[in-house]
Formats: sequence, structure tokens, C-alpha cells
Amino acid sequence: MKKILLSTAATLLLATSAMATINNQTGCGLGSQIIKDDSSAIMLALQATTNGTSGNQTFGITSGTSGCQKTKFVMNETTQRFVASNMDQLSKEIAMGHGETVETLAELLNVENKSTFIASLQKNYNAIYTSSNVKMANVLDNVSAI
Repeated sequence: MKKILLSTAATLLLATSAMATINNQTGCGLGSQIIKDDSSAIMLALQATTNGTSGNQTFGITSGTSGCQKTKFVMNETTQRFVASNMDQLSKEIAMGHGETVETLAELLNVENKSTFIASLQKNYNAIYTSSNVKMANVLDNVSAI
């Protein structure tokens, strides 16, 4: 009986991950895959909490699983998690040309001249955020190209 339950749960999890899409507000991971309703702050909090506490978001980002897309450009795991968790705020701050989130990104990337880096990101905003559904991996690849 236990084997049947485990195999059923595994099948459902795999089926869910095959149809998974990334929620731009909470990122990829188990929470975003099993909790599809993102219409309220409570549901988004549940997604983010599940993503963070299960530890699978980190693995998904580095391995390209759990609905996560792996970056082409090799970056450290901390930077990938940071961008995945702060996509909306980072977009706003890059557009404005200042902010704590974009400065943190510069620090994570070991940028020496932050003001020039941030100004370059702002100037190239449309090349970084190529669509409203852009994924974390594409943002990081586009930032690295600039």
C-alpha cells in the first residue's frame, strides 16, 4: 500500500512539473508548481514559503528542474536565487536607475563601479527585459551580455 501511495505521489509530482510554468512573483520551485492559484497574497506567500522551506528552489535554479530555467552564463547560486526572488523589484529599479535591489545585484556580481553598471542596465532595460514573461535565466544572461 505504501509503495502505491509513493508511486502515485511521485507520478503526480512529475506530471505537475512537466506542465509547470514559472510564476514571476514567487519564482520557480515546488510551491509554484503545486499551488497554481496566484490570485491572492496568501497564495503567493504559500508558494514562496513552500519554495523556500523545501529547499528545492535552489536545486531547481542550479539544475534547471522544478520549472526553473538554467542560465547560459555561469553565475553563483546566490545571484541566481536573488534574481529569481526579486524579479519584479529588480525590473522596477533597473528602469529607475537606482535602488537597493539593483545595488545588491551589483555587489553579488562583484561590480567595481556600481553607478556605471546601474546606468548601463537602465540604458539597456529593453534588452534585459525582452518581454513581460521574461525568465530569471534570460535576465541574467542579458545582464551578462551588457
